[in-house]
Amino acid sequence: MSFLRWVSEKLSVESLRDLELFGEQAQGLSHRKAHEDSQESLTSLPRRDTMGSFLPDSGSYELLTVIGRGLDDLMTVNLARYRPTGEHVAIRRIDLESCTNDMVTYLQGELHVSKLFHHPSILPYKSVFIAENELWVITPFMAYGSARDLICTHFTDGMSELTISYILLGMLKALEYIHHMGYVHRSVKASHVLISADGQVCMSGLRSIFSLIRHGQRAKVVHDFPQYSVKVLPWLSPEVLQQNLQGYDSRSDIYSLGITACELANGHVPFKDMPATQMLLEKLNGTVPCLLDTTTIPPEELSMKPSRSGADSGICEGPGAGGVRHSNGEPSTSSSGHPYNRTFSPHFHAFVELCLQRDPEKRPSATTLIGHPFFKQIKRRPSEALPELLRPVSPITSFESSQPQDSPSGLASLESGLSHLEVDDWDF
Repeated sequence: MSFLRWVSEKLSVESLRDLELFGEQAQGLSHRKAHEDSQESLTSLPRRDTMGSFLPDSGSYELLTVIGRGLDDLMTVNLARYRPTGEHVAIRRIDLESCTNDMVTYLQGELHVSKLFHHPSILPYKSVFIAENELWVITPFMAYGSARDLICTHFTDGMSELTISYILLGMLKALEYIHHMGYVHRSVKASHVLISADGQVCMSGLRSIFSLIRHGQRAKVVHDFPQYSVKVLPWLSPEVLQQNLQGYDSRSDIYSLGITACELANGHVPFKDMPATQMLLEKLNGTVPCLLDTTTIPPEELSMKPSRSGADSGICEGPGAGGVRHSNGEPSTSSSGHPYNRTFSPHFHAFVELCLQRDPEKRPSATTLIGHPFFKQIKRRPSEALPELLRPVSPITSFESSQPQDSPSGLASLESGLSHLEVDDWDF
């Protein structure tokens, strides 16, 4: 599809400008397409502008290196320096000429929501504009990467319980806000949780978000199945996958939060390697994943050599006890010990069980979960605690002190530091 045809069909550029997504004053909404009803119903809510602090001009950004691709290779993600301040940012550049009509509508909905939302636990879009035939989306660079990156590179058997509590609390604050605004996220997972250099936890992945607001009123349920959702199937709730007449609501995100909690604690995603049909049957039959520790793994398995026998499904075989226990979910430090010779707190187990209730009516809201006893262990601000808890991982800013970024060795150091990040899945 050509860019000229795309513009002539009035699918995106002008309507996005009408939504002030390109830093221009709206000239009147002549075309109402994606999220039309939610726009009508939310006009009474306060709108705090998250954009405008970064210039909508490609010349204001120095592209440093490519750190990822996505959207069927239509999107390139660059680390860049914002010239006026020297601040590092991530730039998502999307080739508009090659986008299909569906992709354009998909992006339009995401950008509308990013304009509407303003919350410290949601990744902000600092500027959105068109440079030649590319859509540029400017976001802060999250120097720790995603929670999934941290699991893959440093915490392969899962994070400590205290670290997880900070991450989950940040996620819940974002979900509380999203649900209050009348939306369902539908893509809650560790790769959509980004952590900044100062320990700020931010949710991203707004592409699949869906509004419950219709014709000025909040609908009780959703029947829409998220587009481009193949990668997120293991995290989706049974009711979303089932697609029946009962539909689903924001409590489906709470189920996904429970799966993410298991992902952070166990180092792998429950149901990840199951065929889609088997996964659906397991979820519909009430099979519940759990935290892997000395209370859920049989003693005979804990006495065996280290293995990832539970990694395929993430489903617990039943309660058990034995072996050396490590309190607060700290993984075993012994090279010969089982990686799950640890004991998570009863509050953590109870939290996950609440989130993963088969019946969505029994799942608490995000607001209720924020007050769960599991979070009473948090005594400090994330900015003080997370950088310490994530050691020996350091945020990708250390290259600045050793080499100038403009030098070949400085750029090589930067690229080396970025090489472990799975940016394709960040969904900025």
